[in-house]
Amino acid sequence: MTAFYAVAAFALAACGQSEPEAPAGSATQTGMQPSESMAMPMDLRAALASDARSEEDRARDAGRRPADVIAFLGIEPGMSVIDLMAAGGWYSEVLSHAVGPDGSVDAQNPHWLLAFRDGAMGKDLTARIGDRLSNVNRVDSSWSELAASGAQYDAALSALNLHDAYLQSPEAAAELMSAVYTVLKPGGVFGVIEHAGNADVDMSALHRMNKDVAIELATAAGFVLEGDSDLLSNSNDDRSQSVFADGIRGKTDRFLLKLRKPAS
Repeated sequence: MTAFYAVAAFALAACGQSEPEAPAGSATQTGMQPSESMAMPMDLRAALASDARSEEDRARDAGRRPADVIAFLGIEPGMSVIDLMAAGGWYSEVLSHAVGPDGSVDAQNPHWLLAFRDGAMGKDLTARIGDRLSNVNRVDSSWSELAASGAQYDAALSALNLHDAYLQSPEAAAELMSAVYTVLKPGGVFGVIEHAGNADVDMSALHRMNKDVAIELATAAGFVLEGDSDLLSNSNDDRSQSVFADGIRGKTDRFLLKLRKPAS
């Protein structure tokens, strides 16, 4: 495993720890009023709050606001969704509840990530799916393998991991974007959640990303920016520290983008 891949895998593993996250910011975003962010059916909120999920997973909901994120992205029951670089599958389980028994979730991980720490993340993901999440499937693939798979999804999600591809190289991040564009159906949605970084700052050691860079990567791949939400913002984070720093871990300022593949 290259040094970059080892560092990125460690970062993803660390992000997968079960520490609670602080409540996020306001619910306003481009083209949506605050009350509309709460429009997700209560049955999803009830499902996410139930003991069908572990106490550790539920403890992170205050900071991650998964039901509001799902509502903002427009992910609905019956959809087919891919969770990119799913690691141990925290968001894969959220998506499983969101799409319901008539939908499906592919939890995708690249091979280098699965090789890290003797395959711990893959084992965690398999254990999470078990016989509980019958609509979730493992997909172990590189970006090129994913693009060539012929799969087609209604929606895709990248939660706090696009920066890892960009830290490898802008070309690697562009390959990820291109693969996602290929496997989304026309009109499909790509949601991107990231630790926000400051412009003109080297963020390689901070594990953050400039929002404008993410948007540039997406539009270069053919996506249209449909929404830019501050649901996960935190003005107390000045973005100068590593996302793993004491006092800021789990409380970072985050951006949330809703990208659309044109319908034609």
